Order: sequence, then structure tokens, then C-alpha cells
Amino acid sequence: MPAEIKKEIQLEIAHVLFIDIVGYSKRSINEQRAAIDELNQVVRTSEQFQKAEASDRLIKIPTGDGMALVFYTSPEAPVQCAIEISRTLKEHPHLQLRMGVHSGPVSGVIDVTGRANLAGAGLNMANRVMSRGDAGHILLSKRIAEDLSEYEHWRPFLHDLGSCEVKHGVRIGVVSLYNNEVGNPRLPKKFQALKQRRTQVHWAEATIAATTSRAMATSAQRTWVRCFFSAWNFFGSCGLPTSLL
Repeated sequence: MPAEIKKEIQLEIAHVLFIDIVGYSKRSINEQRAAIDELNQVVRTSEQFQKAEASDRLIKIPTGDGMALVFYTSPEAPVQCAIEISRTLKEHPHLQLRMGVHSGPVSGVIDVTGRANLAGAGLNMANRVMSRGDAGHILLSKRIAEDLSEYEHWRPFLHDLGSCEVKHGVRIGVVSLYNNEVGNPRLPKKFQALKQRRTQVHWAEATIAATTSRAMATSAQRTWVRCFFSAWNFFGSCGLPTSLL
């Protein structure tokens, strides 16, 4: 793209909220358009969205089946925005969303139409965190959760799910954000499967250890028996009393 029709954005830390419409690909074209319109309506009711947009500290990126909101304010902004969206969704029962939040480096360009295009680890990681969830989940990267945990009022919302592997073998720590009013308290299906695999691995390891232990004990017993009879034969051949054994 020629330099005169783009504005460069320097690499900087941003706070990203990735939003995905669950089941979007299964909808008809008309239903998809209606879902996107409804999502835009819900997002625009968020006070955090309105404040960041008014101060020109927000970039909105359509993703086809959702959107990414890139805040240049504070780590709390995308999380508070996700909470506000989650509350508004109670009035939109047919719109099911999953959301992911991460803070990290982003960079990109804005062309003459004003359309924002960003790339970078901050955006990619927010997407990967979101992809671990199901409908209703608000998932945070470990990094942003640690930032929030410094403030006492956030701590009751934060529930550590542990780590999981994502694209290219990268492992990420994920925290679920919820309480009685917002978020989804259920363990995400991907973490349920991970928990089941870990249980199976632990069971297999315990079985192998027990089998090995029994095998070693049996082997030791056989060795003792062989040594006993060897000594018995030795004593007998030497004319020594076997009662000494």
C-alpha cells in the first residue's frame, strides 16, 4: 500500500477483547447478518466502549463471525466491557457469545477509508484464549488476570483454569471470569477434555507403577528362593548342617 494512503501505527501494548458469535457458521446468510447487527447493538450499549470510542482510544475490527475491540486505555477496560456485554445479553437470549481478553503488542495500518487492520501477539493471543471457551464464557489470559488480581474487587471474579496447549505447541494460562451475574461458571469443554486426558494419564501411570512394583517384588522373591536353594546345595555338598541357613 502506498505510503500516502496509510497511517502507520507503532508497535505498542494494547488491551484486546475478542468476541465470537457461537454457532455463526450454522446460520443462514440472513441470520448471520441479523446476528452481526444485534452484536453491534449490544456492544454499543457498553459504557466502556462508548468512553474509549469518544476519546479515540479504541479500534474496532470486524472478524466475520464477531469482532475484536482494541483498547488503548487500561487492562480493566476490555474486561469491564465484556462484563457489560454479558449483562446486556440477558435481553438477547438468541445471541450467544464467547469472549477472550489479553494484553500484548499490536501493530498495523489504517487506510484512507479509516478501516483499522491490526496484527501482533496481543491480537492473536486474545483470539486463542477466546477459542478455549464456550457460549457465555469470558476467558482471560494469565497475564491480564494477574494485573487484575492486584485489585481486591476483581479477585472474586477470577477462577484459574490452569494451562492448555494452543497453536504451534504454545502453552497459555487461562482464567475464567464469572460470578452469579456474569460469565459462565461451567468448565469449558476443551478443559473438560484436557482434565479427562490427564486423569487417564495419571491412572495409566499409577497402573504401570503398581505393575512394576509387583514385578520387582516377584523378581526379588524369586532371587531369594534361588539364593536359598543354592546355599542349601552348597552346604549339603560340603557336609555342613543345613540348619545353619
